[in-house]
Amino acid sequence: MSKGQDAPQNIAFGLLLATLGAIAFSGKAIIVKLAYRYGVDAVTLIMYRMLFALPIFALMAWWASRGKPPLTRRDWWGVLGLGFSGYYLASYLDFAGLAYISASLERLILYLNPTLVLILGRLLYQRHITRFQALGMGISYLGVLLVFGHEIGLEGRNAALGAALVFGSAISYAVYLSFSGELVKRLGSLRLVGLATLVACVLCIAQFVLLRPMSAALVAPEVIWLSVLNATLCTAAPVLMVMMAIERIGASLAAQTGMVGPMSTIAMGALLLGEPFTGWVAAGTLLVIAGIFVFMRGR
Repeated sequence: MSKGQDAPQNIAFGLLLATLGAIAFSGKAIIVKLAYRYGVDAVTLIMYRMLFALPIFALMAWWASRGKPPLTRRDWWGVLGLGFSGYYLASYLDFAGLAYISASLERLILYLNPTLVLILGRLLYQRHITRFQALGMGISYLGVLLVFGHEIGLEGRNAALGAALVFGSAISYAVYLSFSGELVKRLGSLRLVGLATLVACVLCIAQFVLLRPMSAALVAPEVIWLSVLNATLCTAAPVLMVMMAIERIGASLAAQTGMVGPMSTIAMGALLLGEPFTGWVAAGTLLVIAGIFVFMRGR
């Protein structure tokens, strides 16, 4: 088969990987909400997620480090900082926020991440914001406010607390993206992700040991199986799928394909959690997706 015939198949496979990765990522919120029904808290739940993910990311870090020079002290400090911000703090705040808000609102808030990276770029590096980017940001934030306003009317202050925690998670991950560029060039994306997530795994396990008695590890069997599913299908697998997709179709197209994420979260939330799908949620979701689309086109 010629290279010309291979190209469309390669692009199609890349789009499929990006779509499956986005859906798998969005399933994390659904699994967390299901686990909360068994009386577990965020500290214990994230400990189990990272405990089961640790061997996978250790293997990833080892595989990506083969034949590469050892990390310098500066590299290690960078990995520690990025692991804390991008995978420990962002994950913990996200898990904590999901105890108070719907999975749909959580996914819409996290979907604002590209706009937060741009804002940080403006603050840190004086990068220019185009009119289309500003317009897209305005539309997407309006959509989140629409869904948030509807949810706060149902949940009261709890919704405000949950939304603040998840928004803090989005900021923490935006910090990771903003400062990871130099290390990605030196270490490679797969090696950096593997090492940074290993740092987060250790921090999440240490957090549980310090803050909870060991008896808190005795949870319902359903929590264990949901954590295994979260660590594999919704954590490690989508990381690999999205990275493989970027290799085939580029970061921009992979990011645009990720727009299926909020829609799949809303669909799974309605089917598996019984979350209401109202006109407010539909309108807010359309505004967020449209806004991010305009934002991406404005780059």
